[in-house]
Amino acid sequence: MVRMSAEERRESVVRAAVAEFSRRGYYGTSTEAIAQRVGVSQPYLFRLFPGKKAMFMAATRRCTEEICRVFAEASKGLQGEEALHAMAEAYVRLIAENPELLMMQMQTYITVAAVEAEGDHEFGEVVRAGWMELWETVHLPLGADDGETTTFLAYGMLINTLAALGFPAEHRVWQAMYPSARIPGAEEIQGAAGD
Repeated sequence: MVRMSAEERRESVVRAAVAEFSRRGYYGTSTEAIAQRVGVSQPYLFRLFPGKKAMFMAATRRCTEEICRVFAEASKGLQGEEALHAMAEAYVRLIAENPELLMMQMQTYITVAAVEAEGDHEFGEVVRAGWMELWETVHLPLGADDGETTTFLAYGMLINTLAALGFPAEHRVWQAMYPSARIPGAEEIQGAAGD
């Protein structure tokens, strides 16, 4: 049996945290469930992360990093309209193939609202920093145009919402999307979000 390093275990915990938090949210997920998914004890889990909050923030950062990576790869060498469509297609594929990222995003925004209402702004700072990373990742390929960047990210949030709500791909609410958001695979997103 090959022993995993602490860094490999930490990576396993982040993946497990994304899976658990995306399904049950911050308040509904226990650290015990994350530990069981990874196959470690809770005390060991807390040697890797100081607490549940740190695990959630790591899962949130991972989600943002993955989306930024996909946008950067899709738009490499492209500008303007070509970059927009390439990033839109890549994003739709990403959330169709990995619906946990979609649901983790939704859980993140819900959690930020809840914990900031309680006076804890640390979550919000992490999420806002991630949002700015997303902004910067798409901003240059879209011609450094604030309006284009805002529109692109607004469409992304709309796609998230419609997919999370389970609207079927043929529903009229999808018809106003630019063609890249209606590529084959929207059915998969809708189905995956409902799982």
